[in-house]
Amino acid sequence: MRITIRQPHYVTFNSLDLLMTEKEYNQCVTEYADNVYRFIVKNLRHEEDARDVVQTAFEKMWVNRADIDNAKCKSYLFTVAYNQMIDHLRKAKRVTLKDEFREDARVYDRPMHNTRKVLEQALAQLNETQRSLVLLKDYEGYSYEEIGQITGLNESQVKVYLHRARVQLKNILVSPENVL
Repeated sequence: MRITIRQPHYVTFNSLDLLMTEKEYNQCVTEYADNVYRFIVKNLRHEEDARDVVQTAFEKMWVNRADIDNAKCKSYLFTVAYNQMIDHLRKAKRVTLKDEFREDARVYDRPMHNTRKVLEQALAQLNETQRSLVLLKDYEGYSYEEIGQITGLNESQVKVYLHRARVQLKNILVSPENVL
């Protein structure tokens, strides 16, 4: 899925006092919008919320472009998006929805034999930090150091938490209901 990031219309542009130029900003959008969106949507599991988080991250990058080194725009972007996602999740936990469905009107998932869906369900069972670490390392290919910068953890914590997440994933995936 391709998402479109709009430049905020309320920000003025003066190329003399920017570290990141408008062209570099647009290049960053082109190169990383899909990666950031994919990372966020896999964590949130809701496309509209993911779009909002990604849009906010790009807006913050635009507003703070004078302080951003273009060589580090990817790391900055993922860090801001990650923090926005955490804020979104915290807000969502405070909201409780009323379940208005009757018990007999509910739809239950049938057993699946689709590896991708089983993996997505297994990832959904991890806590926010574990899921983010697995996605950043195994889906996006970040180094332990880069993941630490994005999440605010030190490299050792990243390694330990990632190992625990992978062990938990393994246990989930080899459970009898997921074995084909």
